[in-house]
Amino acid sequence: MRGFDVRAAAMTQFEKDGGSAAATPAQAADGADLLVVVVFTAAQAEQVLFGTDGALQTLAKGTTVLMDTTMSPAQAQAFEAKLSATGHLFVDAPVTGGSIGADEGTLTFVASGSAAAMSAARPVMQVMGAKIAECGDHAGPGSTVKMINQMMCGIMVAASAEAIALAAKAGADPNVVFDVIASGAARSYVWENRIPAMLAHDFTPRGVVGIFTKDLAIALEGAKDVSFPAPLTAAAMQQFIAATAMGHGLDDDAAVVKVYETTGAVDVAAAARRS
Repeated sequence: MRGFDVRAAAMTQFEKDGGSAAATPAQAADGADLLVVVVFTAAQAEQVLFGTDGALQTLAKGTTVLMDTTMSPAQAQAFEAKLSATGHLFVDAPVTGGSIGADEGTLTFVASGSAAAMSAARPVMQVMGAKIAECGDHAGPGSTVKMINQMMCGIMVAASAEAIALAAKAGADPNVVFDVIASGAARSYVWENRIPAMLAHDFTPRGVVGIFTKDLAIALEGAKDVSFPAPLTAAAMQQFIAATAMGHGLDDDAAVVKVYETTGAVDVAAAARRS
């Protein structure tokens, strides 16, 4: 297995784990049976595939590109068309599960692609993930489902931050509020996963604020493309933009609570400690 990353630390760890470090995407793709692309944006994926020293310079025709990057459905369809023209197969397979899922091999692949492309990519997805959600036989549906997932997560992280900050401001014990909600009808994975970070003021990044400024923008664009109103998504987006403006773009997305703390003149972690 060969890999390339712009971060030297990532390549050092990759070699420690048994991989072979490549100097460029083209070198990583040379002779590959399958090319996996995991980057932050569609623009970066474009550079990886078609830019200077891009993978398409060496990737053999007929080889499948497994695109695990979150992007809009339209962008995924455009990649499929471009790769079809160069004689390559494409799987639109953004992932969910975060850095923990990646480390533990428990990611969920939200995948769509032709039968031939899926057949080539499925064994690798089975190694890296615990679930493959097969969404269709062409690019687009995979990214659509991931878009909805991110829309929901972004709204729920912002709503959870709003709720716990209001609780602290109103004088309720944030620890009790966490426990009550976690035991009732409003419980969710987001509440149980993000609120402890807010209570501890621990914003060590797992999934960062900047992911939601990107992914909620994708959701809003997707909604606009089909003339669908998404007011809750737009409201959540503004809170993540505000968190980024405050310098928290690379912090864990739970740091969106800082927006509420600043505007509401409250400190959630301090309130939790006083209890």
